[in-house]
Amino acid sequence: MHIDLPKKLYYSIGEIAKAFNVKTSLIRFWDNEFDVLKPKKNAKGNRRFTNEDVKTLKLIYSLVKEQGYTLDGAKSYIKSKKGKSLKNFEIITKLESIKDKLMKIKSEI
Repeated sequence: MHIDLPKKLYYSIGEIAKAFNVKTSLIRFWDNEFDVLKPKKNAKGNRRFTNEDVKTLKLIYSLVKEQGYTLDGAKSYIKSKKGKSLKNFEIITKLESIKDKLMKIKSEI
């Protein structure tokens, strides 16, 4: 899954929801359900997501929406793999991006 976000330090919940094509309520729900998500909150309580949070959200999205994990299953997967699951997911995402670029080049030849 490719998420198109501008390069920034912090993203609002609206920007995140739009990038993932989901409602803001789902992002809030995942924030409450998954301990690994820790967005910063300003004085008003608005969530500000970092690039690390976006990576974690990509993993959660992939597990729940694409691979069909239940919330408990996704939590267990993330907890059992600790940092490895996020690193592995980042590597897979980069490899898929490279594959897409190579396929595009191949089709142009």
